[in-house]
Amino acid sequence: MKKYGKRLVVLLVIFSLIFTSYSFASDVYTVKSGDVFWKIARRYNTTWQQLAKINGIKNPNLIFPNQKIKLREDKKVEVIKPDKNSGKFYVVKSGDTFWKIARRYNTTWQNLAKLNSIKNPNLIFPNQKIKLIPDEEVKVKPVEEKKEEPKKPEEPKKPAEEKKEEPKKPEEPKKPAEPEVAKTIQILHTNDMHGFFVESKYEGMGAAKLKTLINEKRAANPNTLLLDAGDAVQGHNLATLTKGENSVKLMNAFKYDAMVTGNHEFDYGVERLLEIKKGLQFPLLAANVMKEDGSKFIDGYIVKEVDGVKIGIFGLATPETKFKSHPRNTKGLKFEAPADTTKRVVKKLREEEGADIVIAVAHLGETGKWPAKTAGEAGGIDVIVDGHSHVGYPEGIKGGESLIVSTGAHTKNLGIVTIKLDKDNKVISKKAELISKKMAKDVKPDPDVNVLIEEMKKANEPIEKMVVANTPVELDGERLHVRTGETNLGNLITASMIDLSGADVAIMNGGGIRTNIEAGDITKGQILTVLPFGNEVKMIEITGEELQAAIENGLTNYPYEMGAFPHIGGMTVKFDATKEAGSRVVEIKVKDKALDPKATYKLATNDFLTAGGDGYKMFKGKEFLGEYSTLDKVLIDYIVANGTDSGKLTGRMVEVNGMEPKEGEK
Repeated sequence: MKKYGKRLVVLLVIFSLIFTSYSFASDVYTVKSGDVFWKIARRYNTTWQQLAKINGIKNPNLIFPNQKIKLREDKKVEVIKPDKNSGKFYVVKSGDTFWKIARRYNTTWQNLAKLNSIKNPNLIFPNQKIKLIPDEEVKVKPVEEKKEEPKKPEEPKKPAEEKKEEPKKPEEPKKPAEPEVAKTIQILHTNDMHGFFVESKYEGMGAAKLKTLINEKRAANPNTLLLDAGDAVQGHNLATLTKGENSVKLMNAFKYDAMVTGNHEFDYGVERLLEIKKGLQFPLLAANVMKEDGSKFIDGYIVKEVDGVKIGIFGLATPETKFKSHPRNTKGLKFEAPADTTKRVVKKLREEEGADIVIAVAHLGETGKWPAKTAGEAGGIDVIVDGHSHVGYPEGIKGGESLIVSTGAHTKNLGIVTIKLDKDNKVISKKAELISKKMAKDVKPDPDVNVLIEEMKKANEPIEKMVVANTPVELDGERLHVRTGETNLGNLITASMIDLSGADVAIMNGGGIRTNIEAGDITKGQILTVLPFGNEVKMIEITGEELQAAIENGLTNYPYEMGAFPHIGGMTVKFDATKEAGSRVVEIKVKDKALDPKATYKLATNDFLTAGGDGYKMFKGKEFLGEYSTLDKVLIDYIVANGTDSGKLTGRMVEVNGMEPKEGEK
């Protein structure tokens, strides 16, 4: 035994030297396809948490084929060197596992189990003696230097409770439950009808079909409001010949809940506007319009309760009314910026009136200094029912947190807004849509409205049907054309002003020309539809410098539409739209002579422009050299006397680059 003991010591020393120099490659596992992290850990008798910590792995679910996994900390394995007397045995300590004992003594757990006649290597106990070598001399093969991954013991069965160590996949966050819809409020809306209540090929569906749609929507949801965003009482001669009275009758038949004053509601003057307000069977609102002393002009807001929901509705009129309508029509009034009014009124509606929903019925539009978005960005408005720009929004647009909706113009669409609320009357959602004239082609006109319209037409017939002249060609008053370039109708109007006044030059704003006149007989009704505003012809004296500034003013928005676009007579203009606005005029000639900036010229125009309307501030305050009849009468008299030949296009207004006009306002 002494002889064997010496040999055993020598062998153990050799094994120790070999083992301590063994590369750490044997402590690394290479991931194979199909491996799962917790199973790798279990195979090597450790936990997935410990293995993850050793490898710095944050997500144990993300491992990949050929990835190297360290099996233990980066330190050399301690080798126990048994002495002469105790070298044949190892005494089990608390926490020991059978395969670790085998590995420590550079053997396999199978050999060690066979040597000790152990059937279940998982069942070892503290202080148990494990035989390390047989009683006779055992020749141990030296460990090869080849750095290969050692075979690991086959996975012994583990107690069932160890399966709890499998990492759980993180649960996906649960989506918050959508609030339950308790109530649905429906808003129907119109804007910029301009008296176009009769269905026509080129305009809208008309009032009778509109009324049928409104009846159907109200029947489907009794919680419905009907609102109008202004410019209803002026435009088409059906409205204009009665100074808005026919519009009032029709809107009362529709049973509107409220409307706002558009700029054209002021066209007949403040006194007539107040008469119209008195005739309406629903509120006419304008919270930002007041008398010059700050006192109330008309009501600013109302509160309606629908199915237990308090709805605050307030009006916002465009401050452009001071120059979009004749300035005399707003004399004694002032207009507050819409954003300032919004902050003040919304606070009152929310805090004092307890409004659950706040709606602004507005006539602001999408361009200029005070677009509807400025009111929306002021905060607190749920929906802005807007008008003024004649633009339709099929699904609405955003202005801050507000939904801005608009139907276009001339009864071409009916607007619908659906507002859903929860049991506490909190708004859950807002949705906008339009019912177009095309969609309503099979809708049956409301018979009562049809009767009302026929009565109005009959009353207007004697005036409308009066033939005043004849034209062999169509006279072009198409909106895009008159707001971006020369047309024969514009030429006729400027020619009529020069003929009457004897002026050197004439300017007519394209926004004042409202529609076409078809070839054939021309009636008074057609002329009134083209020139519905009752503007008078005026003559003033201006310098060449002021005349050029006036032309620049009208070309500001080109190639896009602009109501200020100048139709001219007695002169020619060349301009370059690629240049900065205000510096676009290349050449102006008056009676074939270059414009002299210091010379004075007699200008015929309408009293809307001489009051500074459409930005023609250079005309404001000028002494009138002549005052004449209204434009419609002047044009009729001229066509009767001279025909329509002088309306022929002459190329008097030319963009030098050939840039084509574009639809819409920039």
